[in-house]
Amino acid sequence: MKLKSVNVGSALRLGDLLTGICKQSHEGAIEVSTLGLVGDAVCDKKYHGGPDQAIYIYGGDDYAFWSNEHGLDLNPGTFGDNLTISELSSLSVCVGDRFLINDVILEATAPRIPCATLGRRMDDPKFPVAFRKAQRSGFYCRVLQEGVVQAGSDVTLVPTKDPESLSILDMFELYYDPNPSSERLRHALATPIAIRDRERFSERLENLNA
Repeated sequence: MKLKSVNVGSALRLGDLLTGICKQSHEGAIEVSTLGLVGDAVCDKKYHGGPDQAIYIYGGDDYAFWSNEHGLDLNPGTFGDNLTISELSSLSVCVGDRFLINDVILEATAPRIPCATLGRRMDDPKFPVAFRKAQRSGFYCRVLQEGVVQAGSDVTLVPTKDPESLSILDMFELYYDPNPSSERLRHALATPIAIRDRERFSERLENLNA
C-alpha cells in the first residue's frame, strides 16, 4: 500500500456551518501529532478530533467504489480524509489494526458516521444516506507514535492480534442498530474503540441492564 495523498483543511463556511471538511492535497512532508496533522482545522470538537479521532483515513478502493458504482470522480480529501491510502478498503479494516508510515504508527479506532456537514460538502443533502448504505465509512485512528508523513510513502498494515477483533463495518452497523444485544455491545467495549463510541456503547449497555 502507498500513501496516495495527505490532505489538510482550513476552517471554511458551508452555509452557516464552519467546518474543516474541505481538504486539499498537501505537497511535501507534514508533521503528525497525537491530535492529527499539524495545521489541519477541526471546528466541531464535540464530534470530531481529539486523541482517538486524530486522523481520518479513506481507502483508494473506497474511492474506486464511488467511481465505479456511482460515477463520481472524487479527489482525495473529498470526504474530509486526512490520509488517502491506495489498495485499501475500509471493509477489510478492524479496530486495533495498525498502520505504519515512516515513523508514524496509527491505530484504527472507529468508523466515520455521516452527518449533515458531509451532505453540504457534496452539495447533496441526501448524500449521507447514500454514504450510510454504501458502508464505505473510512475510519478514524489514534496516533501511537508521532512523526512525519508524505505522499508516496509506503504504508504497512499490522493486523490486530485480538482473536475477537471487531471490524470497522461491524462497528458502523452497531452504531445504527436500534436494539443491540448486550453481547454485541460488550464485544465492542472489549476492543480499543474511540472514547466517544465507548461512552455511547457503555450508556446503551447500562440502559439494557437497568
